[in-house]
Amino acid sequence: MVRSMNKNITTSDQLKIICVDKGRELAQQVVRLFPRNLVECDYERSLDAVIDRFEKKSFDLMLFSSSVTHQQPSDALEVLELISAKCPNTQILFFAQPAKIKIANQALRAGVFHYSHLPIEDEELRLLIESAMDRKPQLGPNLLLRSEVEKTTFETLTGNSSAMQEVYRQIRQAAATDIPILLMGETGTGKELVARAVHELSHRSQQPYVPVHIGSVPAELVASELFGHEKGAYTGAETQRCGCFEEADTGTVFLDEIATIDDKMQISLLRLLETSQFSRIGGQDTIHVNVRVIAATNADLMREIRSGTFREDLYYRLDVLRIVLPPLRKRHGDITLLIKHFIKDACDNFQKEVRGISPDCMTCLEGYEWPGNVRELKNVIQRAVVVCDSDVIDTHHLPKRLLRFRKENAAISFQVGTSLKDIEKETIARTLDYTSGNRTRTSQLLGVSRRTLYNKMHQYGLN
Repeated sequence: MVRSMNKNITTSDQLKIICVDKGRELAQQVVRLFPRNLVECDYERSLDAVIDRFEKKSFDLMLFSSSVTHQQPSDALEVLELISAKCPNTQILFFAQPAKIKIANQALRAGVFHYSHLPIEDEELRLLIESAMDRKPQLGPNLLLRSEVEKTTFETLTGNSSAMQEVYRQIRQAAATDIPILLMGETGTGKELVARAVHELSHRSQQPYVPVHIGSVPAELVASELFGHEKGAYTGAETQRCGCFEEADTGTVFLDEIATIDDKMQISLLRLLETSQFSRIGGQDTIHVNVRVIAATNADLMREIRSGTFREDLYYRLDVLRIVLPPLRKRHGDITLLIKHFIKDACDNFQKEVRGISPDCMTCLEGYEWPGNVRELKNVIQRAVVVCDSDVIDTHHLPKRLLRFRKENAAISFQVGTSLKDIEKETIARTLDYTSGNRTRTSQLLGVSRRTLYNKMHQYGLN
């Protein structure tokens, strides 16, 4: 960061400046005033491209000339307001040409640090830049920068949709407590990844994490799997065995497919949750444990309770904090991120060099409903990478069931009575999904300015 730009200048990084001007005079003046090893100066003459530049790079200082406001003064002010709000670490200097004092005053209200007249003397420009840098805020990321906006991973989860941001928030909330958690969601939505993320963010992170996939354990062995057994407890029990709760003492147990355990095991599990103690199968000693329990299911437990196959008291013991994982079809904008992530993983695993996916292939993937959710998408991409005979995945590398899906005629439908707020939010989210997150294209399709789009995205948590 450049702290001072006088004779005693010291710096560890180049000062990054962007000059927004119809001509190159300001940029040339900056290059003439400061050594290249201290200042990196970019130039942009198109008002429409300014935000695009900030989406790709962060700047310490923006020199903004009124020359770009002649045709679109309101658009110029929108750009200044947006950069001021989303890039608080960027100082803005506005330079007004003769008879442009009115726009200069409006620019100050939009968040500009200081303004001056054009043309400007070298020494005055130097002093303005030094002053702006001396008072430059040291905190505040560039929220337009794609590498900042697209924080696509949370622990081992991938996704930046509003639905996943809510899941991340709930994970943080859950990690700060020791209460039981119930994870609900369709098959393949990543319930085990969420359980592990909660554990790794909690104060138990250095202690054991023991997952048990109850649905894959034979019914007669579930009790032993959970609580362990003594030697000779049943035919074949030739040695003493610790169960998952004993193994996970001071840590976390993850019970997947909790709806599949029988009534007897439900009673035993309820007792453990209430007393933190149990006995091994065939044993008399009471074992005390300190375990955090996370359970998961893709079943409708309330329906199971009504049918008499799941105990209501156990349900309420488990459902202290509930996290519902969204299906992939509801995670607007995440498919592109997941595809990129899975292609990279598959290439690493199978020593392949696939750099991307064709547009036609992408329309198939985005138009498909994904009943198997993220797990199904991962399998499809993994298979496509394996069979891909070039560096780009195309439609013939996909399973046939996906080939009939297209989104060229994408449409959105709403039930009568849907609130205007919900309609607007869903329309923006689906359009962002349709454009694969291209905000310029999204704003064009919706007929709004880029600033309006950003404000709406922030309002609805779509950033």
